[in-house]
Amino acid sequence: MRLLRLRQLAATLLLCALASAQAAPPAAERGLTGFGPEGARRQRALEARFDSLLRKENLREWMKRLSARPHHVGSPHDRDNVEFMAGLFRSWGYDTRIETFDVLFPTPKVRLLEMTAPERYTARLAEPALKEDATSAQAAEQLPVYNAYSIDGDVTAQVVYVNYGVPRDYEELERRGVDVRGKIVLARYGGSWRGIKPKVAAERGAIGCLIYSDPRDDGYFQGDVYPKGAWRNEWGAQRGSVADMPVFPGDPLTPGVGSVKGAKRLDIKNAPTLTKIPVMPISYGDALPLLRHLGGPVAPPAWRGALPVTYHLGPGPATVRLKLEFNWETRPVYDVIARLKGGERPEQWVVRGNHHDAWVNGADDPVSGMVALLEEARAVGELARAGWRPKRTIVYCAWGGEEPGLLGSTEWAETHAAELRRHAVLYLNSDSNGRGFLGAGGSHTLERFVNEVARDVTDPQKRISVWERARAQRVLEGGPEERREARERGDLRISALGSGSDYTPFLQHLGISSLNIGFGGEDGGGSYHSIYDSFEHYTRFGDPGFDYGVALAQVAGRIVLRFAEAETLPHSFPGFADTVARYVGEVTKLVESTRAEIAEKNRLVADGTYQAVFDPTQTYVLPKTEPLPPEAPDLTPLQRALSRLQESAKNYQAAFDSQAGRERLRSPETQARLDRVLMGVERAMTREAGLPRRPWFKHQIYAPGFYTGYGVKTLPGVREAVEQHDWREAAEQIPLAAGTLQQVAAEIDRATALLQGDK
Repeated sequence: MRLLRLRQLAATLLLCALASAQAAPPAAERGLTGFGPEGARRQRALEARFDSLLRKENLREWMKRLSARPHHVGSPHDRDNVEFMAGLFRSWGYDTRIETFDVLFPTPKVRLLEMTAPERYTARLAEPALKEDATSAQAAEQLPVYNAYSIDGDVTAQVVYVNYGVPRDYEELERRGVDVRGKIVLARYGGSWRGIKPKVAAERGAIGCLIYSDPRDDGYFQGDVYPKGAWRNEWGAQRGSVADMPVFPGDPLTPGVGSVKGAKRLDIKNAPTLTKIPVMPISYGDALPLLRHLGGPVAPPAWRGALPVTYHLGPGPATVRLKLEFNWETRPVYDVIARLKGGERPEQWVVRGNHHDAWVNGADDPVSGMVALLEEARAVGELARAGWRPKRTIVYCAWGGEEPGLLGSTEWAETHAAELRRHAVLYLNSDSNGRGFLGAGGSHTLERFVNEVARDVTDPQKRISVWERARAQRVLEGGPEERREARERGDLRISALGSGSDYTPFLQHLGISSLNIGFGGEDGGGSYHSIYDSFEHYTRFGDPGFDYGVALAQVAGRIVLRFAEAETLPHSFPGFADTVARYVGEVTKLVESTRAEIAEKNRLVADGTYQAVFDPTQTYVLPKTEPLPPEAPDLTPLQRALSRLQESAKNYQAAFDSQAGRERLRSPETQARLDRVLMGVERAMTREAGLPRRPWFKHQIYAPGFYTGYGVKTLPGVREAVEQHDWREAAEQIPLAAGTLQQVAAEIDRATALLQGDK
């Protein structure tokens, strides 16, 4: 207890020290990217009025209503929630419509998991209602525990425990002589997105996949379980999609086009994003009997969870039968689209979204983010009602079908792709929200802009800016490089975006500058995608006073208002060039380290010393040698393109900061012309041909990893080729990535020429 108090004191002192060491000038004295001095003063006055309109009691009331019943895709309460939200937007003065898309959404018909040897056990596959959680008893309306887009199947086989079920785990199994071919694998959640686990298992020859939440990661090892505490209890289980979204998100039957009437649809048997083997999630209560009856080698220390058994790898003797059948039906997905038309530049759209559908009641995911968006939109509507009108058009979106695979946002973006490419200047996303620290990711041309916003919002708990609090967390808890940068770098780095929420079609398919924001880190866990993601759980452990819901509305509201009102779009390029330089450096080191690792492995195999590096009490299978090209791929084109990008970024900033540049930016015509060029910078980061084996993903700087899912891969064409030891493809992708950077630099040069008055 004393140690905890000392740690809390140290954190408090650090916050104070950081705040005083880098005390920022008062907000009124700080400039705003995209605004001149007078424009910045007016903008901050507008934002002060916006803040005064926010009411946290609205968030609580709306969450209670929206999460009152299960509202998954195609459910009655989903439609009811949509009508309710559309009515709110209309009452606030927005031009509002509901757009509907018909998508493939399977629901379970048969779910059976039973251990047949060495003894019999039938899995419960159900989460019990709790008297402390009223909505957990709505069994007739709840979707049962399952994984959407698993195929039908009836398989019986011995079980193999595969840790997180990512590629490196199978490499470890191979070294230990454990073969998963013809087996059913048991993987724990974590390590990657859930859809990667059956994908890799099928590639390795498994015939079925089970996924469970181990209490070490999500249960009693972390803290008291629900209802006493926030964490997942013995029978809690995580629903979720297992579609192969790194290939493409959205309706599995209409890749690349909106799922509207008359759209050409694939046959289900030809849908590439459905799993190749049956897969189902289970609780750790149902996983324990299977793990208890596994033999074979003892699992490596890092693989061992917190259940009261010795973790073995198998195979067997635990043998299970997994039988799954689904209703392969088309269901409606509803998007609420609410517009507030701009006055001066109505053809430029600021798009703001959060999804509304849930696996069950979804108080945290997604309603906590959705109610913050609603309150933000209400306050913006009040400003408009009082006579203010934005320069640019603001579009608020409540997406349906995010949980099964970003269905509503993807189908809307594909349907309106041409319009969005012409008009969208920003897509801003949020999802779940809770107590804690501001997290932000997205286009690095907006890094400075996001930092400016974060400096202007006060953390409701610590009464310093949310920027200062996020910085203190990095100094206190980050790795060595993160700590150094948090102390020395003027702006906090924002993260690169992979996938997992509705920004994906906008950023990575259409090349629209995008941001994803939210608070968290102090809001507990354990309710994710379960029947316990409820109003009761959220108001006890998530954000009881909805203070961070208001903080999210303040951050998102400033982003929307500043983009809507900026004299020129608030992009900045030095931070982007610095970030790309890091990515090029990482790829360069990856090439060197990968070649060195292959060469060393080959040497160890060749001279017979490979086995000595492992535990001699275990039996290991010697790997095969791997061919290595005599020369590393030539990264010179990428490094030259980076140099040009850095020079272009520096020249633009110099022109923007110059007296001549500021004078030219007084002209509305120059402002509008510059906007059109700046919109094109993110578009220039895409290639129409897309990435290898997944042309839907067109962005060449950011993409979800083929084997990470949600996790991002930067410079993905080159990086993933090297990671897969595909040297031919790496050599092909390097000039393509270099060409992309050259293309981006050319767009930045066009913007610089405008500021310099060149024709």
